[in-house]
Amino acid sequence: MSGGVDAALPADWLVPDWPAPAGVQALCTTRAGGVSQGPYASMNLGTHVGDDPQAVQTNRARLQAALGQSTPGARPVFLSQVHGTGVAALTASTPDNTEADACVATDAGVVCTIMVADCLPVLLAHGSGAVVGAAHAGWRGLAGKGGVGVLEAVFERFKALALSDKALAAIKNESNGILAAHTMAWLGPCIGPTAFEVGAEVREAFCSHHPAALACFVPLGQGKFLADLAGLARLRLRALGVKQIYGNDSTAPWCTVGNASRFFSYRRDQLALGGSGRMAACIWRD
Repeated sequence: MSGGVDAALPADWLVPDWPAPAGVQALCTTRAGGVSQGPYASMNLGTHVGDDPQAVQTNRARLQAALGQSTPGARPVFLSQVHGTGVAALTASTPDNTEADACVATDAGVVCTIMVADCLPVLLAHGSGAVVGAAHAGWRGLAGKGGVGVLEAVFERFKALALSDKALAAIKNESNGILAAHTMAWLGPCIGPTAFEVGAEVREAFCSHHPAALACFVPLGQGKFLADLAGLARLRLRALGVKQIYGNDSTAPWCTVGNASRFFSYRRDQLALGGSGRMAACIWRD
């Protein structure tokens, strides 16, 4: 990643290992670096999960300070996520709690921010560096309706913004595939394929429109399956024409459920501990 943001981060925060264009920054928080207690310890960034509000505000201020180390004035925009496919185009004046499950931005210092605790965060950057985006890809949003989910929705908005940049005039009239080929994606931590047990309705939601998704479900019997959420996202991205995909490869180190000391997990902790915090995946232009 370009810039010096990583120098100020807690040691186990994730900094994407990808060939991001100059001027594009990204990170993903973990449990480390905050002040929250109990099941929210310590870097909970969610205001809606039952944590002490003052602790959450302190944690959010710490995140903003970390972002500001590389981009003075950078502000994370926290969405009200509803497991849908809505996409917000962010500006410096976009308020927190705007309802959407994905966002895009072209202005410097406007930080696309997605909160997760088992769902998959997907960060996007065009190779020109002109536009960045992020999506909250739980299974409902990823599956969407009629085979069109949150990744398809954010890419459509992402494409429109990319094409509005004068630097891309030469490819403005080219196919979607050309734009997708110039787009890269990074997948953050999520519930892994050995932990994500789902019913037949989830499998049907994906496979009825994308038969290749069958490979991402392992039958357990009695109508239950293990699902590979990150694998499903990779299939959807490739179907869009995005070939540069980095980050979560569905192996154990990326699983939120299996790495309790590093990641929050709603499915692991909500019943057992009475709550779970939220991590944030962020991408922005400096």
